[in-house]
Amino acid sequence: MRFKFFTDKPLEKYRKSDPMILVAMLLLWGFGLLTLYFSSRGAGLNLKNDSLYFVKRQLFCSVLGFAVFFLFVSMSMDLIKRFLPALVLGSILLCLMTFIPHVGVEMNGARRWLRIPLLGTFQPSELIKLSCVLYLANYFDKMSSLRRMDKSMFPAVLFLVTFFAVVIMQQDFSTSTFILILGVSMFVIAGEKVTWVLPLSLILIPFGVIMVLLKPYRLNRIIGFFDQSSFEQTYNYQIQAARKAMASGGFWGQGFGSGLSKLSSVPEVQTDYIFAGWVEAMGFFGVLIYFSLLTFFAWRVLRCALTTTNRFASLGAFGFLLAIVGQSLMNVGVVVGVLPTTGVPLPFFSSGGSSIIVTLAMCGFIVSASRLDRVDASFRPESEKIEGLGEKKWH
Repeated sequence: MRFKFFTDKPLEKYRKSDPMILVAMLLLWGFGLLTLYFSSRGAGLNLKNDSLYFVKRQLFCSVLGFAVFFLFVSMSMDLIKRFLPALVLGSILLCLMTFIPHVGVEMNGARRWLRIPLLGTFQPSELIKLSCVLYLANYFDKMSSLRRMDKSMFPAVLFLVTFFAVVIMQQDFSTSTFILILGVSMFVIAGEKVTWVLPLSLILIPFGVIMVLLKPYRLNRIIGFFDQSSFEQTYNYQIQAARKAMASGGFWGQGFGSGLSKLSSVPEVQTDYIFAGWVEAMGFFGVLIYFSLLTFFAWRVLRCALTTTNRFASLGAFGFLLAIVGQSLMNVGVVVGVLPTTGVPLPFFSSGGSSIIVTLAMCGFIVSASRLDRVDASFRPESEKIEGLGEKKWH
């Protein structure tokens, strides 16, 4: 008997998805929405005369995100591979479309968004993160079946540089750098040679320095980072305001019903600095809760990646774990002042339709991958059994 929703796979071969990943994901999403509700009311009134504007938008995008989540959960790994070329080319084309007048949206000299009916705007660079991980996972999976002499890392490096290039063209230095780091990490995880990193670095490091020097605001961010006691009314205004809001939370926090008075002085708190809202409401105790939950999520995903019998699923889960946790740590690092200011959102928390949709899509893949772990020995083909070991150990 076959379950038709999954492509050509016996229903028995599909184990139950890891429920703990789903629980951790839903808790992070729920806490994020609650924090956004209490942190964005002032910004919503000022921008749209609606205190619930950002919450409504996040809920609408979350519905779309959960639709994509269930789509990934329902698809087999082979089916995901089949649609991968369209996803990769589509994400690259969407990034290039940001330069088309009346289609792309320009803000502060950067063209990072597309006009989307109902959704408002969409940031295709978020989709590049999804495409980058899946493309590299699929490529390394294919290469694992070839002899060493037949392997070539050139296509993987070429696509990684392409992903980097289409994002840096949008004047999104932070996201492009994160994608490059994510891609290199995928090479390391897959056990592939990274000898190409040094010559590429000799090109990209001077290029990065030039990019910083060409944009005064980037240089100002770095200056402000190394001299955080100065420029309190200019470069460091946002970080100083966020620190005051977090300090006011104490150990137990002011509570979500307190009005969050200090947050009103943090510009755009609903986006990159929303962690300050969580800390003001929940205090240091809330910091412990957040990192405990993030660590639990990371542990369950890591467990899934290490135990799955499918190399593509394993590498994809590793990549998405790095993407979600890496972004989270970068964002928190910026808010507390241990990293220079970037435009990287806090997954599940920051207001932004593109971010929540892609994050939930990543989680959908992870949950799908978790279904493939600990496959029962009785479903292994006879040809895959190790002679003399019965049904206990497998290649």
